[in-house]
Parts: sequence; structure tokens; C-alpha cells
Amino acid sequence: MSLNKSISIVLIGLVVLLGAASIATARAEFDQKDLNKFSNSQRLNHPPAHAAVAHRVGNMALSISNNGTFGNGFLAAAAIDYFTGRGIPFGCEVPKNGGVEYLFAGAFWIGAVVGRDTLVSVGADGWSFTREMFPDPEPKGLMQKRSIIDPTVDSLFEGAISEEDFIAVYTDTVTIGVSPDFDNRPHKPIGLEITQRSFAWSYEYAEDFVLFDYGIKNISSRTIREVYMGIYVDADVGADPMVAFTDDLCGFTPSFIDTHLTCEYVDITNLAWIADNDGDLNAMTSPAPHVTGTRIVRTPAESLQVSFNWWVSNANPFLDFGPRERPNVGRLKEKFRDFGTGGFGTPEGDKNKYYQLRNQEFDYDQAYTGVIRETDSIWLPPNETMKAIIPIGFDTRYLLSFGPFDIDPGQELPISFAYVAGLNFHTEIGNDDNLPDDPDKYYENLNFKDFLVNARWAGWIYDNPGVDTDSNGYAGEMRFCVLDSAIESIDSSATPDWDTTYLYLKVDTTFASGDGVPDFRGASPPPAPALFIEPTIGEIRVRFNGYRSETTKDPFSRTIDFEGYRIYIARDDRTTSYSRLVSYDLENFNKWTFNQNAVPPTFELKDEPFSYNELFNLYAFGDSSFNPLDYTRSRPFNHPLFPIDSIFFFEAQGFNVSSLTDPDGIRKVYPSQAYPSTLVLDSLPDAEKTPDGFPRYFEYEYTIRNLLPTVPYWISVTAFDFGSPSSGLPSLETSVTFNTANAYPLETADGVAQQNLEVFVYPNPYRIDQNYRDRGFEGLDTLGQRLSREQRPDSRTRRIHFANLPPRCNINIYSLDGDLVREIIHDKDPADPNSTHETWDMITRNTQSVVSGLYYWTVENIETGDVQIGKLVIIM
Repeated sequence: MSLNKSISIVLIGLVVLLGAASIATARAEFDQKDLNKFSNSQRLNHPPAHAAVAHRVGNMALSISNNGTFGNGFLAAAAIDYFTGRGIPFGCEVPKNGGVEYLFAGAFWIGAVVGRDTLVSVGADGWSFTREMFPDPEPKGLMQKRSIIDPTVDSLFEGAISEEDFIAVYTDTVTIGVSPDFDNRPHKPIGLEITQRSFAWSYEYAEDFVLFDYGIKNISSRTIREVYMGIYVDADVGADPMVAFTDDLCGFTPSFIDTHLTCEYVDITNLAWIADNDGDLNAMTSPAPHVTGTRIVRTPAESLQVSFNWWVSNANPFLDFGPRERPNVGRLKEKFRDFGTGGFGTPEGDKNKYYQLRNQEFDYDQAYTGVIRETDSIWLPPNETMKAIIPIGFDTRYLLSFGPFDIDPGQELPISFAYVAGLNFHTEIGNDDNLPDDPDKYYENLNFKDFLVNARWAGWIYDNPGVDTDSNGYAGEMRFCVLDSAIESIDSSATPDWDTTYLYLKVDTTFASGDGVPDFRGASPPPAPALFIEPTIGEIRVRFNGYRSETTKDPFSRTIDFEGYRIYIARDDRTTSYSRLVSYDLENFNKWTFNQNAVPPTFELKDEPFSYNELFNLYAFGDSSFNPLDYTRSRPFNHPLFPIDSIFFFEAQGFNVSSLTDPDGIRKVYPSQAYPSTLVLDSLPDAEKTPDGFPRYFEYEYTIRNLLPTVPYWISVTAFDFGSPSSGLPSLETSVTFNTANAYPLETADGVAQQNLEVFVYPNPYRIDQNYRDRGFEGLDTLGQRLSREQRPDSRTRRIHFANLPPRCNINIYSLDGDLVREIIHDKDPADPNSTHETWDMITRNTQSVVSGLYYWTVENIETGDVQIGKLVIIM
């Protein structure tokens, strides 16, 4: 982050504060000449409803706002999630809760010709303090949320696309309170209303991207011509914001990468990326090995001109740099454009931003800056200083843009893009030593595979391959690939009508693309079950209800594809920290059918899994010893009553761990309960309901034993499906961090009351020489994740614990002299698993660290007035 960027973060809030009382928004049609009158008279003294939210459901966490920006660098409101009230300390984290930043901020740019004016409106320009997109005042301008997770919550479920939909509407029609541009020209709106929808999923194939879908509407009375749209991104990758911005590298997906990924098709069209130069692989903590980028998946027309530009912004014109084509070359063959900054990089003002949006350049990747020669026929050569410092990483940003097209009055045009992450982009320590002299060698050591696969899935969710959405007979382009081949012998005694040997080819025949009509739909796992945890000393009883998990249809296949549950435990809420304890899955089998008409003849998987009873009724013919797994590829099922094209073999779907009677496994809470008489909860008889209102038939439990009562545990219960074996889609499981609860294995509020247990404190005595932090008992944040001493010193991470508390009580700590050291108000729902537990951070009411000594504590039950008294010793 440069000095200018640091100042801009402060001034964003200042501009909003000063202009909040006077900013007005425009939301009806207007004539261009009356724009200022319209914009500034409608809603004086009604500030726009700025809001920020965060996509947290997937492995990639991404913050967005309703002012044409994403990330948190350009937020016009405090970084507090509008829907959850949680802070948003990140722009983009990969993985979620990993503590490493992958995005300072991104912004939406749109330029056009309106009458005789060339205009550009931006969510933020990234360098000056320009902010030109604003929502309506409350309540109309507030963001909306939808989700497919819970079909019983109609207000969220109706119209939902993903597990986490955010909808925002804003315009570029505000003028009062908007700073003039670089040329000191007041903002002149184009006349646009933007509807922004963003979608996120937790599924394995979709957890590393967020899809954005925009509707760009002309709310003026004139045709807007020569429109170009762009996505601006400034990443600043790294864990330390003071230095993260200094060594970013960006580029466009290289053409030499094998896009087939061993017969796995990937469309790499229009995919820009930015990453740390070396992934900080040598860092003692918090490396940044991943990459993020932007893929355009829908534009208003098929044949548009795409541009990719990157530059370094700097207050020193000598360091303000970006690739520039030589005058009168390239697609536009224009003369050299002076950006007015003294440098080659930052496009300031509307005219230069519009030039950048439409210049049709595909800049060379940043790492190649050092090898651009004086004799290059296309690019202006960088000076020697730029050749030395730019290709090894700098404060870089990029603009991916496309156009042109026209928008008539009242017309709305679509644009969709994905912000995508790719894991393990950097794998070689010291790879940056190849820069600036050998960028080819540097690229050989980069790993684009996960990035490309995730970008492909983003495109496929937007437009499902093989799905004829508009029913016109076209479902997309097919692709054929031979993955493997083998010669196999088959027992002719079991198949007398066959030849005894076949050439077996493993063939991948798939749709490589969709039909061009948006679907915004992906296969999803079953909804996670309703989760409840009930701790006791050294144990946690996990109780969950799978009513929704076992009865909800997959939105992609339109079938109920539930397969089972898995229970996980962790000491913090990071995905990588969870360990699987136990699982349950249905006993079912896949049936592979021989197709002798295929070229070559082969076994194919066409059907969903069959239960044992289904297979027994179809193929056992009363044989009680029938076992589907006795029939294999080399010795298939071939009964005389079946025709020659009905030859099968069977494989287990999953592990078929289906017992619900094991006392040490997952078991039914109500084992004798029959299937519900109705699946409509409001009509379900009370005798069939749990105390929580769910059908008793779907209630399960599992007890985790031998836990330490003094530390918290995170519990997750996931649901998974059987995938789509015929199309190659693997089994999908809900995110392990999505459906969680945490608790100390201590008594519940009911247990404390029933047993009349007394409050106790631990550790007591507290001894600083016991190194609690190094042993994992201290130095953790609210999600249980370990903080470095640089993030928080020892004196601010110490903890003394109170247990067996009433759910509502006041805790007071006193010195021997009777002075109040600290008061803690403990107020929790009795149903909260942690309602009997509280911590003291060993900080006094004067915000000082406590000293060694003997202290008294009191706990007053707010409900009854009863008071308990005790002592604790602190040895520092």
C-alpha cells in the first residue's frame, strides 16, 4: 500500500461523513440536461444506505458493498457486516479465517459516450478519492439476502440462487458530495442504475469463487453509446498490510498452459490474476501461496473487444508505470496518450479512464517487464529502473474490460463475472530468484491447475454444460477424450455369448460448455442437519436432526440424493483443523451396465445408486445369499432371463457404514419411531415431533468422550450426497465450517442447577511459568485460532476461566483490600452450550494487567440473588 492509498482509506470515511447529509440519489428517468437538478433535489438530507457484507460460506471469504466495490479497501461504511453484525477484517481471505489478505479492493468501472461527452463512472478509481456510485436512502437502498439453505424460511429461500445471495442496487446519479475528478471536473453521471447480485457456495467444487451478476439499466432518456465495462482489482497480497502491497505480480492466463489438465477441459478465456511474487513461502507464519483473479463469464454480446491493462500507481511519476503500446500500433493505432500524471501508469480523469477501458491492449504479464527490449515493435520499453524493480513485484493493479455496446433508454443489459481463487499457486521456495531475468523459468514453477479448474466451474455454474435451458434442442458443445485403455479377460462360463477378451477403454465424453443461456445453478449437497450440542464434564453429546437433509431435492438433478452424515471435531474453526470422528452412509450400490453398441463396447454407469432391497427384488430371484458385490467387472451378472444387453456388475456407493445400533457410533434417538405421517411440519402430529419441532424419525445422536473440560471444542455435522456417478460429479458434502457449534465439556445450565454445583475457577493458582500460551491454552481469538505474539502480546491473551456459572450473573473480582478489580457481566441463553462458562482476560477495569497476589471473586445470580464467594491466586 502506498502513502496515497493509506491516506485514501482515511479520507473515504471523511468524504462520506462530510457529504452524508447532502448526498442525494436519483432513481427515475431524466433528461441529461436536467440531471443535476434531478439528482440534487429529490432526497436532500437523506444519506444513501451504505452497507457492507461478507461472503463467508465457502473456503474463500470475500467482502462486498453496495457502492460498486468489493473487498474492504473502498468501503463507504464501517467494516461491519450488515446482516450479522460481525466485523469484516478482510477483503478476501483464502482460506477463510486464514488471516492472509488476497484483496485490498476491486471496483466496477463503466464508460460511455453520452451526447458529445465521454463519461466514466466508477465505484472507486483506486488512486484518487473518486467515488461515483451510491445506493438509495433507507429502506429502499438497503441490501437484501437470500439463501437456498433452509427452504422453511420463505423470506430467504424464495428466489435464492446459492447458499449466500446478496443483492444491491445503486446508481451513478449522485453529484452533491462527490469529489471532482483529476481534471477538477465535477462528476457528470451517465445515467445508470446497477443491480448487483453475488452468489457463493460451500460445495467442494464451488467453494473457491464468488459469482457476480449485474444488470446495467439506462435510466436516462438518451441512448448511451459506445459503452465499455471493466473490473478494477488491487490485491495487496499478504498477512502484513504494511508490506503486502510491495510485491504483487499480475498477469493474464498464459497460453502455454495445458488447458486439458489430463483430459479435463478448461475454458481459460478472459482470466486475469494477481498474486504475491513468491507466496511468502519463507515466512515463519502466514504464507500467501494462493492466487486470485477475475473471469468474465457473460457479456451483453458475443463478439466484444476485451482489454487487459495493469499498472503501478505511485505519487512519484517516475515510478507510476504501466505497459503502453507504441504510438500508431496495436488495434487502435492511436497516437500516444499523455495521462497527465507524468507517468505511464495511472489513468486519471474520465477521458483517460475511458481510453484505458477501450484500448484493446493485452498487456504483457508483469514478470516480463524486464525483458522488453528497445527494439520491441509493439511496446514502449521500460527504463532500466523499471526493468529491475517492476518484474519482481510492486503495488500493482489491473483492469479487465470489454465493449462496445449501446444501451437504449429503459434497457437493461447483463454482465457476469467470477472472482476466483486458486490454491497452491506457489510451490517452489526461491522461485522469485528467477526474476527479473528469466520469467519463463519463473512461470514453469507456478501451479495454475486449481485456479483454472475453479474458473471452469464458475463458468459451468453460470451456464450448465449439457443443459438445454431454453429447450431449443442445443445443450452445448460435446468433448470426447480417451483417459485410459486396458485388455481385460472375462470369464466365459458366466457369459457364454461373449468373446472372452475385450479392449477396455476408459472414455470421457462430456459437454464442454452449456447452451449459452444462463442457469446460475449448481449441484449441491443436502442441507446440513439441525445441530444441537449438550456438554457434560469431559463429554459432548452431539444431537442432530436430518429432516431437511433427507427430504430436500438437489436443485440440479431434481432428485433426493442424500447419502449420509459425518461428524467432525476441532480445537478451532479452520477447515484444516477438523478431524472426522464418525460417519454414517446408506447401504447402496452402483450398477454398471454393459453397452455392446458403444465404440468400443464398455460398461457404463447410467443409474442412481440402488438400495440392497431394490437389487434383491430385481435380481436375486429369491436367493437369500444374493450379494451384489459378488458380481464384478470380470465376472458380471448375466442371468438367462435377461437379454444380452442386460449384463451388469455392482460396486458399493461409499463405505456402506449403515448401522444405527452401535453404541459407539451414530444412532437413532427414537429407534422405534415410524416414518413421518407427513413431511409438512405444521401438519405433523405432536407425538411425532421432537421438543425442537422436527420429526422424531430423523433425530440422531453421538457422544464424544474423554475430552478435556478446560478447553473449547468445535463440533461440525455435515451431510453428503452420492454425487452423480454417471456424469462424474463426485459426492458433495456441506462445508465443515458451515454447520458448527462450540463448547467447553462442562456441565450445562440444567446440570449445574439440578446437581447444585458450585462455581469454580481454573487455573488456580494461575502461574505465568506454566507457559499456557505455548501449550495452546491461551493466545487464541474468538474462533479458537492461535494469534502470533506480533498480533497480540502475552499480556493481552491471558485467561482465567469461571465454570458452573448461572446463565445470568455478575462476576466481580476484588483485591485483598476490597478494591474492585474487574466486573464481568455474564448474560447467556440457558440453551447456549457455553452458558455456564466465562473468561477473564486478567485486565483490570483500568485496562491494566493484573499483578501477582491473592484475589477474591463473587458470583451473583441475577435471577435468584444468590452469591457465591471464592479465592484465586495469581503468580506472575
